[in-house]
Parts: sequence; C-alpha cells; structure tokens
Amino acid sequence: MASGGGGGYGDGNQKIDYVFKVVLIGDSAVGKSQILARFARNEFSLDSKSTIGVEFQTRTLVIDHKSVKAQIWDTAGQERYRAVTSAYYRGAVGAMLVYDITKRQTFEHIPRWLEELRNHADKNIVIILIGNKSDLQSQRDVPTEDAKEFAEKEGLFFLETSALESTNVETAFMTVLTEIYNIVNKKTLAADESQGNGNPASLAGEKIIIPGPAQEIPAKKTMCCQSS
Repeated sequence: MASGGGGGYGDGNQKIDYVFKVVLIGDSAVGKSQILARFARNEFSLDSKSTIGVEFQTRTLVIDHKSVKAQIWDTAGQERYRAVTSAYYRGAVGAMLVYDITKRQTFEHIPRWLEELRNHADKNIVIILIGNKSDLQSQRDVPTEDAKEFAEKEGLFFLETSALESTNVETAFMTVLTEIYNIVNKKTLAADESQGNGNPASLAGEKIIIPGPAQEIPAKKTMCCQSS
C-alpha cells in the first residue's frame, strides 16, 4: 500500500542525519495529495484522483547543516479508511491539518481531526493548520481570522497555502520540520548535559527519538505541574 523510499542514505549515498515522519490529515478533496506533490516533486495535477489507502513521499533537505529526510504520509480523508489510523500516526513527529478555504464544512471538521490526532499521536507532535486553495479568494468560505483564532487557541502553527500556485507550501513544511529539528536538538543537548554531570537519571536514550517507519517515540517521563 505504501510507496516511497526508506533507508539511511539519500541521493548519491549522502548521509541522512534525521528522518522525520509527517502526516497529512483532513477531509477528502481539500488538496492534501496536491500539497504533497508540490512539496515532494514540485508538481500539480488538475485531474488529481482520490487517494486510496495510504502513500508516502520523501524529500531530503538541509536544516542547520544537517541532512533531514522528510517522510510525508498522505491518507484518504474518507471515513472508510479510518482503520489505518493508529499505524498511520505511529512515530509521526509532525502533522499538517488541512482544510479547504472555499468549503466551510472542511474547516468545521478540523476539531474532530485534531482530537483523533491527539488521541493517536505523540503528545509533543508539531502541528500546523493549513487553509488550502488560497488562490480561490472569490469563493472563500472560511475567513482567515476564524482559522487564526482556532490555531492560537489550540497552540497550532497556521498558514494559508495554494498548491496550485505553490504559495506557502514550502514555508508550511519548513515551519514544521524546523520546529521538529529544534525540539530534537534541545533533547539531544539535555541528554548530553545529563550524561556529562553524572546524573543517574540519564536521558541518553532520548537521543533516538527520531522514528523510522517502524519505530515509536519513547514515552516521555511525566513532569510535575506541567501544563498540557
């Protein structure tokens, strides 16, 4: 069912430092596959077919002089594919929650998608809300302010994109991937520090928090009084 590349090396045996799994979720026909095609292959197809099941694409980029392979998963938004959920979310460190700015209903379903994401994914997953089809301003049915307000309330990044015109697609992915990278680096630093000062509760194991396709992120130790 899944398509895409694996392994620890990119083109020309370039070493991959990190693999970040990012999932695309949202109703059917909001343009998830088009966003993915634009980011992974810089393509846009006007006669896009509905995605059947699950597929993923990869693209390797450089963040802070490190080679990062983004593994972007796309699933059908139709209800009948709900069975894929737990495996689909497993190991994801980023998520893109997509709605169509010309279809109010797709925005109104976002809280349900967000709830599903929070039920299945790691609680520290980086999430961006995306209003796609921003090229269709005359048909807009979701004011930017509504989405911005929702994103702020839920602590999400937010951007409006146009996969057709290639607007903000790259920025959306880079926002998520850079944030994941920064979180990972903080953890690695914390791990190094705790080893360095002989702290018995060493976080060394935390270094391997970047899941490959079959790995899961280790459960975080709960901290006292941490606001969720």
